[in-house]
Amino acid sequence: MMKKQLIWMAMATLLFASCRPDPADVIAGNNNPDWTEASHGNAAPNYSTVFPQGQVNELEITIGSAEWSNIKANMKSLFGYDFGAGGMGGPPGTFPTTEPDYVSTTVKFNGKTWQNVGFRLKGNSTLTTAWRSGIYKLPFRLDFDKMEDKYPTIKNQKFYGFKELSFSPGVKDNSLIREKMGSDIFRKAGIPSAQSAFYKVYIDFGAGLKYCGVYCALELPDDKMVMEQLGEDAGNLYKPESKLATFVQTEFEKKNNELAGDFGDVSGLVKALQSTKRSSDAAAWRTGLEAVFNVDHFTKYLAINNSIVNWDTYGVMAHNYYLYNHSSKGLMWIPWDNNESLSKSPGITGTTGGPSGPGNAISLTMNEVSTAWPLINYIANDAVYFAQYKAHMKAFKNGIFNEAEMHAMIDKYYDLITPFVVGSNGEQPSHTHLSSAAAFTAERSALKTHISNRIALIQQFAP
Repeated sequence: MMKKQLIWMAMATLLFASCRPDPADVIAGNNNPDWTEASHGNAAPNYSTVFPQGQVNELEITIGSAEWSNIKANMKSLFGYDFGAGGMGGPPGTFPTTEPDYVSTTVKFNGKTWQNVGFRLKGNSTLTTAWRSGIYKLPFRLDFDKMEDKYPTIKNQKFYGFKELSFSPGVKDNSLIREKMGSDIFRKAGIPSAQSAFYKVYIDFGAGLKYCGVYCALELPDDKMVMEQLGEDAGNLYKPESKLATFVQTEFEKKNNELAGDFGDVSGLVKALQSTKRSSDAAAWRTGLEAVFNVDHFTKYLAINNSIVNWDTYGVMAHNYYLYNHSSKGLMWIPWDNNESLSKSPGITGTTGGPSGPGNAISLTMNEVSTAWPLINYIANDAVYFAQYKAHMKAFKNGIFNEAEMHAMIDKYYDLITPFVVGSNGEQPSHTHLSSAAAFTAERSALKTHISNRIALIQQFAP
């Protein structure tokens, strides 16, 4: 009798084991027939697939009516108005401090499906403009393993090696190429900046897939990007919301090493920047600052940023930059969000009072920037650093920032995306921010004129 019981117990155990999913399969997402290590797993980032430079990728996102209702309810609770409410209203420049919620979506790309991908809206003025106008071409971000706690089968799910992607719809840009151009210019000039590519995006909000136009997709500055462009990823990576006038820990969001409570690198930057030696012993002040911060790298970034004109960052707004603490080079500046770049022209010398808000870009001399922005103000008023800044600007002007190269870049991107922006396969009303096809076409010449005008001003300032 005992022998029969043992046999039956063994058979039951085998039957139970055969019906239970293998934990490895669950972790690897093997319930998705499209799952491969290269496309969905924790593989090395595949830049050529995700960010091709000679073609426009195509992406399908299914949100569905239930999750779209959740997005609308969440947005109303944050912003106080419904989708398509019209008008601007409210104090200008004020936005919720809480980011919109993630919802679960399905993503399709190149014949493969990614399940339960986190989707959330992003942005401040761009999101406000699109949301109030009822334009479905909304700025958003995808996080491919955001939902892994709720859906264990997607644990560590990636998109050809990338955890997150950001999608910029060109809300205020009739050319649709400024985001990409800005990022590419920085990187070509030797400043780490996100890789990007153009995507045709189709979204199902609950009534079937609709073409939402051409987006610029960007990688997020993370461990993969700093490894790719800076050769390491162990240092602290921050996304600050700080003017760097004082150190407030909550203004320095860590994007890695979150469990480590060490903020000594960034607090050290503020301390060195604000040292009283700046007025009593400038050489010692520079030595102290350079011990923690890569000043030469920053003055190069600043020269490029002021050359092309990009106001929506440090100097006018206390955001849209990252800091990475390199093991041998110190804290390094990484620009982010270039959708407002390559527009406006504040001239060589600024007006008294300086840039006071959105849209007010910085002049080439930076004489108008107040001590509220110490990292720029102190550099502009230090003879050694100002000379370094001018030298970088001259090298930029004599290097990649020339009419032939910049105009060729504009033509390349226009020719690439035009068939998907205008014409029978172009963007459609309620799914575009363009007032007309003519507005898109005319912006090509406007961008070229901007480049030529800036080069002429730089030639006067740093011949």
